[in-house]
Amino acid sequence: MIHRRAVRALIITGERDVLLMRIRPPHGGDCFWIAPGGGIEDDETPEAALQRELAEELGLVDFAPGPAVWRRHHIFDWGGRRISQKEEYRIVRADRFDPVMADEAEAKVLDCFRWWPIVDLSGAVERLTPLSLASILESCLRDGAPRELPDEEVLID
Repeated sequence: MIHRRAVRALIITGERDVLLMRIRPPHGGDCFWIAPGGGIEDDETPEAALQRELAEELGLVDFAPGPAVWRRHHIFDWGGRRISQKEEYRIVRADRFDPVMADEAEAKVLDCFRWWPIVDLSGAVERLTPLSLASILESCLRDGAPRELPDEEVLID
């Protein structure tokens, strides 16, 4: 099993849209939507990893990583490997922009980007990950970032 840490951005516009990426699993199966971000390298802080990942995946370089609002420990199969990934999700405020994928490895599994109205997430028929994405974002918009992070969600696929 491969153990890794990751950070993801919930990029929210003033119009209350969030940017998500639809991913095609390398082993086949249905596409699903995720927040941009990725692995934290050995000596990186989550903030530095988020700066690097969003530059590589979106071309977004001018932003301030916001507060962490949610955590997940996800165990899943990816590309023939079993992954144990501890993730944190951070709010990033930005104006709408056209994302540009520069990471060649990520580009192979990227299907498309989409700005989703946050109010539409709870009725989405496509798979969103995390599954509670709509309630996480609605809570952040209503109450702001939590004073204390909720307990880490554990998901085993």
